[in-house]
Amino acid sequence: MALLSFLGKKKKELKAACQITKEPIEAGYGYLLTTSQVVTSKKYWDLVMTEPETMSYTVSHFKNQPSGTQMRSMIFDKYATVAKPWMISDSIINYFEVDKQQAKENAKRWWESEGTFSPEHTGPASQHLATDSFNLAREYAVMEAGRSRVK
Repeated sequence: MALLSFLGKKKKELKAACQITKEPIEAGYGYLLTTSQVVTSKKYWDLVMTEPETMSYTVSHFKNQPSGTQMRSMIFDKYATVAKPWMISDSIINYFEVDKQQAKENAKRWWESEGTFSPEHTGPASQHLATDSFNLAREYAVMEAGRSRVK
């Protein structure tokens, strides 16, 4: 009986969804980015800081309310400390200034390894970016992102 139950078990199918848009990504497709590549994108931060869930913090921040600025700082920290690579969909890849061919190749390697492959420099951004680059990304995300959407 144990043999039959073993034979009946199917290997769990690897699935992926864009970590930003949440749209499903078909096996073999997508782009794999590191946290450093994600958090250095101004377009990404403009998107994150103007989502319905975060817009109130952005409005508060630009009205000089410290609580809004504090929340934006916490949001930055949440995303900047992601240790795993980010699977990104076709619809959002242009938000990032990366080598798209390399990111696509990394995604294929991720799929082939059943989700275990990590590109070089994967991990929290503070561990892989120069201090100046990290601080510039933080400064933009916390202090400037979404400014054009607040009146």
